[in-house]
Amino acid sequence: MCQFLPLFLSSYLKNPLETARIKMLRALARQTIRTPVFRNTARLSGPVFARFNSVNFKISTDSPVYKYLDQPPRFVKFTSEHEWIAVHDDATAFVGITNYAADAIGDTTYVELPEVGASYEAGESIGGVESVKSASDIYSPVAGEVVAINDILESKPQLINEDPMGLGWIAQIKLQASIEEVELQEGLLNEDEYALSLDH
Repeated sequence: MCQFLPLFLSSYLKNPLETARIKMLRALARQTIRTPVFRNTARLSGPVFARFNSVNFKISTDSPVYKYLDQPPRFVKFTSEHEWIAVHDDATAFVGITNYAADAIGDTTYVELPEVGASYEAGESIGGVESVKSASDIYSPVAGEVVAINDILESKPQLINEDPMGLGWIAQIKLQASIEEVELQEGLLNEDEYALSLDH
């Protein structure tokens, strides 16, 4: 019977209906893999939420994000998609994912970075993070032009997990709007608002 198996599979795969079915299943599998786990995380409660809520969503003081211009950022904001943005006095901002997102996505194996010189609108995908269990897009919290990327992540993607709000920054963006406008921008949360949003 084994000798007829290749012939059976060959005719099975030549069937247009089965070929279309296989293509559809592959597409669904890819779509499932690309589903952002930390954007659809169910409401947390009890000890699990307490662990996330106790996280200090602060920029690491020993990182270039904090030491840029020899002073800390003017302010740090967050998005409901779990990105952070640290805005400096020269109207540039560092962007990355939060501790919550890094923990939810798991051990990072690859980081897709944007191109320097590329311009993005707020909410537009600027890259992605992949782990052994999932993959997710990273969205720009603001409109602007990428002026620098953290290319160390190409060889050390684990920095996303080790220090997501510092050495694991993704990109530096030149703001399209003024610093004052960005500070008041709808959809950007302060630290307390972001922490509270994790319980909803």
